[in-house]
Amino acid sequence: MTEQHLRVIEICAGAGGQSLGLEKAGFEHELAIELDENAVNTLRHNRPHWKVRQGDVADLTVWNPADYAPEKLDGQPIELFAGGVPCPPFSIAGKQLGASDERDLFAWAIEQVNILKPRAVLLENVRGLSMPRFAGYRQHVLDRLAEFGYAAEWSLLEASDYGVPQLRPRFVLIAMSPADFDYFHWPKRIGDPPTVGETLLDLMKANGWDGAEEWAAKANDIAPTIVGGSKKHGGADLGPSRAKRAWAALGVDALGVHDQAPPYTEKRPMTELGPKLTCEMVARIQGWDNDEFKWEFTGKKTSNYRQIGNAFPPPVAKALGMAIAAALNRTVERRKGGIDIHHDPIYRALRDNGDFMTAVQIAEATELALSPEELERRISLLAHDFSIEVNSDDALVSYKLGEFKAFLGQDNHARHDQFERYRTKIS
Repeated sequence: MTEQHLRVIEICAGAGGQSLGLEKAGFEHELAIELDENAVNTLRHNRPHWKVRQGDVADLTVWNPADYAPEKLDGQPIELFAGGVPCPPFSIAGKQLGASDERDLFAWAIEQVNILKPRAVLLENVRGLSMPRFAGYRQHVLDRLAEFGYAAEWSLLEASDYGVPQLRPRFVLIAMSPADFDYFHWPKRIGDPPTVGETLLDLMKANGWDGAEEWAAKANDIAPTIVGGSKKHGGADLGPSRAKRAWAALGVDALGVHDQAPPYTEKRPMTELGPKLTCEMVARIQGWDNDEFKWEFTGKKTSNYRQIGNAFPPPVAKALGMAIAAALNRTVERRKGGIDIHHDPIYRALRDNGDFMTAVQIAEATELALSPEELERRISLLAHDFSIEVNSDDALVSYKLGEFKAFLGQDNHARHDQFERYRTKIS
């Protein structure tokens, strides 16, 4: 098959980590949408020819997905709909409110697939979305995509498998037509990443610090996950206590970010933990460099750090983009075996039945031998994201699956009021 012109619409684009990686994989941006003004400025600074819209991605006055449907584009669908929708609704470090979080846009993004009808979908989020807590949520996503005519699969990818010197697991969803998905292969691991010391040695030596070589030898492992934080909290900081201990083991003082490489002045001396990182160093650990993934960040230090820390590493985005392009262009062999789908059998049983089901009926439908306590626990997990009706007549408890609580674009959804109330703190 002849290689095609590949276009991408990217939502929640941030400061451009995924954007740059997809560009390096051969995709051209038809449109990028981002809420944060500082990140938008960075996107426009680096790619002034891109069409970048600032605002709530779910606001039709910012952009209307229907304007990019195939019938509006001479019958040619956008090749890729991509994005890294907000992570806090699923983050292990947060409350994992999922569909009840005003920042949750994952389910909304899935609904736009039926409007845009892109050839491929790439959505990524934190590892928390892969946990049992969100089994029903994930199943709903797969079921909706199937209704829209897409084959879809989830996978947990480690950034360190693609040359990025940090942990940073990301849970990725890929969807395509079944015919195209037959050619999709998850990108293969490229080898061991460099250590933090190897990655940052030249930057640590930039001001002539005599201890740089000794420091680099100690920083002989990859970094913990870079944490960008949010506007709800303070300034630049390399993460929670566990991450700070991991940084300390690498000889890095994670209590803040410095303006320059060592040696430091007496006003801000080096602590016994070691040097602090600069934003440039953090960007290097996220996969930006001075060669293939060159990028400049605009704004002040704290904003820079958040832009960098919340980004999707460009090398991982490039690897995924190349895998998607290869499938769309049919430049690889068909995949062997079926799609790896993680079902939530209890959700499916309740959904398919459509009425109240007792524990015995659920067990028969799912072929699961669950204790009453375990069934109750599983139902309670579903109840975070779905309305669950409980009937206790005649001392026999039964359950019925109600509506999905997530924001899908409804005019009367609570998300609108919550979003406006916390708009200045959402990042």
